[in-house]
Amino acid sequence: MPTDGTTKAKNKRLAMLRRGRSGYSDVDQQREDLDQEGLLPPKLRSRLYTLFNQIEREFENLYAENLTSLTPTRLIAPSAGNLQAVGLNPAHSCICGMFPEGVASWPFITVHEKIEILNEKLELATGSDKFVEGQDGSEAGAVNWKAGAKKSAGSQISQKLKLTYKSSTSRIVSSFKPISSGSQLIKEYHGHRDGVWEVNVSHTDSHVIGTASADLCGIFTQNSSTIDHTARVWWIETSTCLLQYLGHNGSVNSARFHPSQELIVTSSGDQTAHIWKAQVNVPQQVESLKGHSSGEDELDGSEKEDTEGVDSSDDKHEPTCIRHPNVELTGHSGVVIAADWLAGGSQVITASWDRTANLYDTETGEIVNTLTGHDQELTNVCTHPSQRLVVTSSKDTTFRLWDFRDPSMKVNVFQGHTQQVTTAVFAGGDKVISGSDDRTVKVWDLKNMRSPMAAIRTDSAVNRLAVSQNHNLIAIPQDNRHIRVYDLNGIRIGRISKSSRHGHSRMVCGVCWNHHDSPMCNLFSSGFDRHVFGWNINIQQKE
Repeated sequence: MPTDGTTKAKNKRLAMLRRGRSGYSDVDQQREDLDQEGLLPPKLRSRLYTLFNQIEREFENLYAENLTSLTPTRLIAPSAGNLQAVGLNPAHSCICGMFPEGVASWPFITVHEKIEILNEKLELATGSDKFVEGQDGSEAGAVNWKAGAKKSAGSQISQKLKLTYKSSTSRIVSSFKPISSGSQLIKEYHGHRDGVWEVNVSHTDSHVIGTASADLCGIFTQNSSTIDHTARVWWIETSTCLLQYLGHNGSVNSARFHPSQELIVTSSGDQTAHIWKAQVNVPQQVESLKGHSSGEDELDGSEKEDTEGVDSSDDKHEPTCIRHPNVELTGHSGVVIAADWLAGGSQVITASWDRTANLYDTETGEIVNTLTGHDQELTNVCTHPSQRLVVTSSKDTTFRLWDFRDPSMKVNVFQGHTQQVTTAVFAGGDKVISGSDDRTVKVWDLKNMRSPMAAIRTDSAVNRLAVSQNHNLIAIPQDNRHIRVYDLNGIRIGRISKSSRHGHSRMVCGVCWNHHDSPMCNLFSSGFDRHVFGWNINIQQKE
């Protein structure tokens, strides 16, 4: 029966295939193979859960009876017949461990006799005068003391069982807690037909976000019947898709806006990065919907129909399709997993599975510099908002800081994780935040890079996190569908948890803060479940 861990591992393997594919048939077959691996029919899985629950109840009753029985009857040892009756192997080595002090090897000692032995040991240790102490010093006092000892032993065992029951039930109940009162799901952006790897907010337009996806099903148009992998630009307030970029032949792994112009750079599994114009002409239909966005698109907690794979934007508006880039950046021999703009926007840095990062001139598309040193594939690249600094993360468990301010280009290697570093981003002017599959997020000071300032331990692998420069908060997307919020000191502020009606149903691939401090949505998330969500996090309440 597949466990939650194996399901997450399958999702990771499938995500890797989707990010690097350039065709449909081979990867589609691999997807089917992965989905069928270890898959059980729901009825059979439900039946197995029922049987295991019955076995668990049988052993709980047996365990409680052996511990709490104070009558002079013999202990019920786990005989072969009893074990076979509940469907367990009598030769299992850990069965006897369920009974205290090897009780399975005492088939002829009763509970009453065991208490008598313990009382005799107590008498030898504390003295006979305390053992027979009573109101009149008679034998009745000793009898009363023994009765009290039995009652005390029974009450201690009962108390332990109660504490165990309370702790187990509290853990179960905690998993059903709703979303924090300081977090609200405001918007849903439907239209992508495969996992959405990244979401980002425009630097020049506070009403626009961009997303990058693998889009398995593709978009069919009148002029083409081929399968396209897309990046999209959305109007935040109305959830309307305004632009679709169809120029890549592989999964679009990242989409990031120019710091001051209406341009986007996207990276892809087709081993290229594209720069294309993201000028948005807001249609009249979108303008008219702005005043009504709080009604149809906002969520008020009521149950909605499943609209997975269906564009929720206005039916009257068809998004503008862009098929060719302004500049195509080539030169990698592997998947380009991410691309970002250097401060000023005149150069672009790319990260690839060929273990290198390339620096390009955006006017000519020529390679200015090639960064080497990582031992395994790169997973992400991010740039400093105001300085010529670049940080690259890799599967080799390290991330590197490249300083282009110095003509000799200084390089610093950070070795603080035990598994692949999925992301590393700048926070403020002198800090770097790294996240890893080892379930940790670490805050580093560029002035003292020997050890992290703070270490955050999570309960699942970490994906592409984001830092709010305005509020110094870290949003951490995880494989287990949670989004956790911490400050730069490693103190937990809150979380957006998985829910039956709200939140992502599969792993959260990336998050992005709205640096424009929008009163509507100040955090966006994208997931392997094809969904993009807009959240309102009550920053004032959290602080």
